[in-house]
Amino acid sequence: MGTRIVGTGVYIPKTVLTNHDLEKMVDTSDEWIRTRTGIKERRIAKEESVLEMAVKASEEAIRSSGTRAEEIDLVIVATLTPEKRFPSTGCLLQSSIGAGRGFAFDITAACSGFIYALDVADSLLKVGRASKVLIVGVEKLSEIVDWEDRSTCVLFGDGAGAVLLESSDSESDLLASRMYSDGNLWDLLYAERDGFIKMRGRELFKVAVRNMEEVCREVLEEAGVEPKEVDLVIPHQANVRIIRSLAERLEIPMEKFYVNIDRYGNTSAASIPIALHEAIKEGRLKRGDLVLFTAMGGGLTWGAVLMRF
Repeated sequence: MGTRIVGTGVYIPKTVLTNHDLEKMVDTSDEWIRTRTGIKERRIAKEESVLEMAVKASEEAIRSSGTRAEEIDLVIVATLTPEKRFPSTGCLLQSSIGAGRGFAFDITAACSGFIYALDVADSLLKVGRASKVLIVGVEKLSEIVDWEDRSTCVLFGDGAGAVLLESSDSESDLLASRMYSDGNLWDLLYAERDGFIKMRGRELFKVAVRNMEEVCREVLEEAGVEPKEVDLVIPHQANVRIIRSLAERLEIPMEKFYVNIDRYGNTSAASIPIALHEAIKEGRLKRGDLVLFTAMGGGLTWGAVLMRF
């Protein structure tokens, strides 16, 4: 059994918060934010809930796939900002879209959440435990950002991205994947219960670049693919300097990296599925292309997936 991506969707909140807006809120500047992060603006979900964003992204993915919601037998939501403490946002989403079959759950792996969900879904599809899987990365990070902390509030945004996968009798689109975590480094990026995001940025930067390079090389080697053969890299959108450093280490031109952090900031588990959807719509990714996903987030968690789209 193989795994194929058959549909994608996104929901981007209406409210735009620019760097110039932030200049009025904290001691920072547009130039400082842009040069250090690559971010110009981000979206804030003032009216939309986590579940509402997940539903809208899911509905677009379902429409684009030609699938009926009732055919979906597994729903996985990757989020660190769930709609409720429990039940899972996955269960609430399953009900909201009318996917009454199968089972649903959440994955909390921070910015690596979508990568983790993709790996889990692929495993379940290949062993026949599911036939159609909806994965949604959704975050409302504006609720856990300290808007008086200029070191973190400039980084994050809200949004949702969805991907619909189905089993295939042909060769799998997913060629290789690797997931890792190191709980010893939890305090580099975390939030206490009912608290704000805390981050040790300089230390996290070094660990992120090194670990993402290593895991990307592992999946490429497993698939027998040279870095130069990759058509598109879709990394987690955390910081443009991390992305540039990764490109240099992998010796893959920046032109092959999809970057939209300037418009959305860091949307955690939503960043890769949002970027994937946009890359497809813009013609940056076509059937048959090799695409490499990679992310690192709180936990610490990290991973990479190589797919033949």
